[in-house]
Amino acid sequence: MERTTVVKVGGNELDDPAFLADLSVAIAAFPGPLVLVHGGGKEITAALDREGLPVQFIQGLRVTSPEAMAVMQQVVCGTINKRVVMRLVAAGVRALGLSGLDLGLLRCLPHRPDGADLGRVGVVTAVDGPAIRALLAQGWLPVFAPVALGANDGLSYNVNADMVAQAIAAALDGAELLFVTNVAGVILDGAVVPHLTTAAVEAAITSGAISGGMIPKVRAALATLAAGATSARITNLAGFAAGGTRFA
Repeated sequence: MERTTVVKVGGNELDDPAFLADLSVAIAAFPGPLVLVHGGGKEITAALDREGLPVQFIQGLRVTSPEAMAVMQQVVCGTINKRVVMRLVAAGVRALGLSGLDLGLLRCLPHRPDGADLGRVGVVTAVDGPAIRALLAQGWLPVFAPVALGANDGLSYNVNADMVAQAIAAALDGAELLFVTNVAGVILDGAVVPHLTTAAVEAAITSGAISGGMIPKVRAALATLAAGATSARITNLAGFAAGGTRFA
């Protein structure tokens, strides 16, 4: 099978119907096999607010009580995932909505960064790569909500969507992870840089050439390589097919 591209899109982008429509067109035109991973973003926060549940983040991760997990799961596995799938199907894509719970595709353990208790927040420990490849072999596009199955307790866990995408890309030999953002790529000296190494990224961060919101984006790309993916790419919808900045 040709190289698989794992696409990660944030939940905030998917709030925009025009973005989702354009994303669906770009995916429909893409020549190779794809896996799509999406986040939840503002829709989860709004749903928690409606339920009167607190919203707290530690190290950028949403603290998730059992009550918050129930709401989060409804939003990302139901509302958002199915909205994305319906739009893709309308664009002619054979999209299949999934989470890590289905077939036990993603298994996890509780994530406790620096000992912090985040509740039902997980870190992926196992990906059923053969099962995902079998779905791709059918010509289907798996669309993953960022929920995984507890390896030891059988509970559902909220997992950072970047981490889900990184784990899936690492499990699919030779895969590239594509981060779809609102920027064309990493811009240095006024132009998008087509290729960057880890050393070049660290140097650019140190010098201040890469700054602000781009730092977490490039850090996520480097984490993808560290997790075992062959390459990572950052771009916007205009560069979806082959543009942006590639890290390898």
